[in-house]
Amino acid sequence: MAAHDEEKAALEHASSTAAPPATSTIAEPQAHGLSTASTSSTHAEKENDIDAKDESKGDAATATSHGTGDTEDTDDDDDQGDADPYEVVEIEQVDDNGISAAERGVAGIVDEDERARDHNEITHHHANGGGNRISATLSRIASNASSAVRRRQSSDHQAKNNRARLANPSIPLSDLNRGVVGWDSFDDPAYPLNFNPRRKWLIIVFLASMTLMTPLASSILAPGINFMDADFNNDNVTIGSLAVSIYLLGYAVGPLMLAGLSELYGRHIVLSASNVFFCAWQIGCALAPSLDSLIIFRVLAGIGGSACMSLGGACIGDLFPVEERGLALSIWTLGPLIGPSVGPIAGAWLAQTIGWRWDFWIVLIPGVINTVVIAVFSSETSHHVLIRRKVKRLSKELGRSDLRSCYDNPDKPRPSTQQALFQGLIRPIKMLALSPVLLVISLYTAFAYGVLYLLFNTIPMVFQEGYHWSIGITGLVYIPLGLGYCAGLVVFARMSDGTVIRLTKKNGGVYEPEMRLVDCIYFACCLPITFFWYGWSADKQVHWIVPVLGLFPYGFAVIGVWQPSQAFVIDAYGHYAASATAAFTVFRSVVAAFLPLAGPTMYATLGVGWGNSVLGFICIGLIPIPLLIYRFGGKLRKKYPLNIA
Repeated sequence: MAAHDEEKAALEHASSTAAPPATSTIAEPQAHGLSTASTSSTHAEKENDIDAKDESKGDAATATSHGTGDTEDTDDDDDQGDADPYEVVEIEQVDDNGISAAERGVAGIVDEDERARDHNEITHHHANGGGNRISATLSRIASNASSAVRRRQSSDHQAKNNRARLANPSIPLSDLNRGVVGWDSFDDPAYPLNFNPRRKWLIIVFLASMTLMTPLASSILAPGINFMDADFNNDNVTIGSLAVSIYLLGYAVGPLMLAGLSELYGRHIVLSASNVFFCAWQIGCALAPSLDSLIIFRVLAGIGGSACMSLGGACIGDLFPVEERGLALSIWTLGPLIGPSVGPIAGAWLAQTIGWRWDFWIVLIPGVINTVVIAVFSSETSHHVLIRRKVKRLSKELGRSDLRSCYDNPDKPRPSTQQALFQGLIRPIKMLALSPVLLVISLYTAFAYGVLYLLFNTIPMVFQEGYHWSIGITGLVYIPLGLGYCAGLVVFARMSDGTVIRLTKKNGGVYEPEMRLVDCIYFACCLPITFFWYGWSADKQVHWIVPVLGLFPYGFAVIGVWQPSQAFVIDAYGHYAASATAAFTVFRSVVAAFLPLAGPTMYATLGVGWGNSVLGFICIGLIPIPLLIYRFGGKLRKKYPLNIA
């Protein structure tokens, strides 16, 4: 009977518990000035505060469920100290003990469960001899243990996510008292790295779609050369091949002009204007009255089509932090590699059905659609251009002529528009001349890319003359190259960012752009395989499946050489990534434009077997280049810094 009275008194005491009145607290905004800090470290601090607050709430709920109300809350003070100056802070009601309404709600639910369990235990205590009380106690112990495990797993997952991030470059903030215009805060939505992910990937998809069309235009004419020569009464094989490869000369000339213009006027306007220029000259190519005019129109179309090739990498550098660029680059570079392989497949069937001139109309239709979409839905991404526009706007609104961009060097006079334009035009050439690392990686990638177009020119010769295939069926031979691209793309996308994060941790948390080239070494070893496999099987005219499959390793390897090299250039040259990419593209395009012209003579002299073997031996000799740049490139960049401003 005494035990029953004690249990009844305990119930009455629990039901009489009431929450004290609440008070309101609000975080005060910080003063805003010129400072720089890592965005990733700021986000990590906020995430740690959130985790600490969640743990304090969990502890408060546990303490209340066991009848204890002594809970300390020190995270509010920390949150006030770390709050962004423009961050909206939620007003939270807390009681005298520092317990919020949400915490009291959780604790109240726990108290209700406790009272219900206690009531059931009292009701059945005498009938069951206390067995249910033991069962309920064990159930509560198991529940608490499960909650602890979940909290620990959540903390481990959060820690893993934090470890997967690298320190991003510092963000310069505004300090109008000193006349410096920068970004409003670390979370400024106008800062391209802070764009909504959907908006970022939409821009990349637009770029990738146009980057598919312009390289496709470079090779779609290749299978129809014989029909074109017949229409123009041309019997010079070299001039006929020049009509195909000369398009890439435009790829070499265009970036030298467009990269500097984009760094002065912005990526978006230059890209949109270039796309219009590209589409206009597709019409010229389709209506060309002579072979000479066709060659000229192809060069002009290549200049317009080079914009998405030279500016796409710079846009990715604007939008994505280092550890996220691998996937973005993989999607964007699908076009430059798949386009040249899809082009001959489509061009072969077009040439033998509705005519080779329809190659250009087929390119024009989706090209116009992409041009309109990019012009309307894309936006500017250049950090420097966005801040210059902000300086101009604030100078007008505030009536101040002393404002300057946070990216400008206060110790140097601001160049005039003519000077800035001239510097932008010559900058890619200066970078090639003054940076031995950029020169070497550009030459290496240029050879790998140029040989791709040399292979394109051998395929009609091998399969139409050797295996007596039609033009349409010969076009299908390019499919293994495309499959190799896809396989290499998947491997690169899975390896690239993970490799960078792993090597950065191993390097004490310091990221070096040369870390991008580690994956390139493995792919470089696969590059020579195709030349021996495809070359000798085609030379001996074994079953057609053998040389066709022999093209797969090259497709796999070339994307693994090109993408890490492109990522290295973007990461190493920062704001001048567009100029560096232009310099990178110049060599690649020049070699790709003129190397195929040596193909007919080389293969006529050496044969398909030994001709391809020569290329294979050169690839073997070039394998150490990525390794050497990885080992010594950083030292060379730091010893000979570029002064290209």
